[in-house]
Amino acid sequence: MDGTVGNLVAQVARLLRRSFDERTRDIGVTRAQWQVLGLVRDNEGIKQGGLADLLEVEPITAARMIDRLQEQKLLERRADPADRRAWRIYLTARGTELIEEMQPYAYKTHEAALENVSAEDREVLKRVLETMLANLTRRATGAPDRKQATRHGPPRKS
Repeated sequence: MDGTVGNLVAQVARLLRRSFDERTRDIGVTRAQWQVLGLVRDNEGIKQGGLADLLEVEPITAARMIDRLQEQKLLERRADPADRRAWRIYLTARGTELIEEMQPYAYKTHEAALENVSAEDREVLKRVLETMLANLTRRATGAPDRKQATRHGPPRKS
């Protein structure tokens, strides 16, 4: 593979996912489930359709993911008072506990990836990636800004 920014970002993302999966294998929650929990934590009360958009999956796929997490009592659906056809998604107490249990694994993965990277370089990297994300998000949606819901899943530290 060549050393373009896109390829490097893809390689790093793949290795971050693999490292996280290896660290959390014994907990019994998949990375995809962790991502859903993190998005719901950051967007408490989000509609199922909005969650599907953030996950970049079809609504039926998001519904199935939510079903599994609801069966595990990690998430709950609540009727949307403004729209009888819509459901809003919330973490349960157990879901919140699981996120807290998994947070150290995310932090260890994050720190391992950034070992030997100075604090200054971490800040530069973060700003550059946020700019790239904003650039691509605006182009994909035609929107000037993306303040409604955040796509930032765990971990929260930089």
